[in-house]
Amino acid sequence: MFKKILFIIIIFSLSHLKSQDLSLYKKEIFVHNSDSLNYRILKPLNYNPSKLYPVHLFLHGSGERGNNNTAQLTHGGELFLKQENRELYNSWVIFPQAPKHDWWGYEDPYKFAYDVKESKAMNLVVKFMDNFLLRKDVDINRVYVSGLSMGGMGTFAILNLRPDMFAAATPICGDGDPSSVSSYAKKVPVWIFHGSDDKTVHPNESLKMAKAIIKFGGSPKITFYENVEHGSWNNAFAEKDFLKWIHSKTKQ
Repeated sequence: MFKKILFIIIIFSLSHLKSQDLSLYKKEIFVHNSDSLNYRILKPLNYNPSKLYPVHLFLHGSGERGNNNTAQLTHGGELFLKQENRELYNSWVIFPQAPKHDWWGYEDPYKFAYDVKESKAMNLVVKFMDNFLLRKDVDINRVYVSGLSMGGMGTFAILNLRPDMFAAATPICGDGDPSSVSSYAKKVPVWIFHGSDDKTVHPNESLKMAKAIIKFGGSPKITFYENVEHGSWNNAFAEKDFLKWIHSKTKQ
């Protein structure tokens, strides 16, 4: 009986700790004209306003859309909270949330039938980033973007919209327009991830984008995971060099 009670206490404590950890991401709303964007932001560890910190933008997948300003932390939120990651790769971490009937594809066709009525989310993310990078505690030469699934598509989209903003990008199981890569192919190091057995977004889509970047003079890194379907973000996050590679990049 005592062991059972102890087990329940431990499970409750771990669950509570997890909840407390995610609460370190402060809830905020960015307003531009009459439109608003929910986002969560993690402040750098031991924040010092006189220092310059990198910025890591993270774009969620279609399943995390909504208006609760919480679901976007489902995948990736805990990665940035690990103590070793906060110490080694200390930065601002930003998770915006797209509304239910929007996506990160900007003006691209809604080829994945996301039930999009009118697309504003990516434009708001761009406006937000333009504004955030004016801060005096931001290292504008070390701004990064990652995204999974729909967010992987958003990663390619925002690279095209702001090719001079980012020092590195990591799109995971995403897709994009190969004709739009010329603006950033030579400028932004890209590490692409995909599951070889992905039936939701075919791995050929990532291969297509890598080939396009190479065509326009870039040198992308690409990792395929055998016997892995759509959840390849778990594999990407488990890469020991995932954050190390990203934070090794600085705009020239």
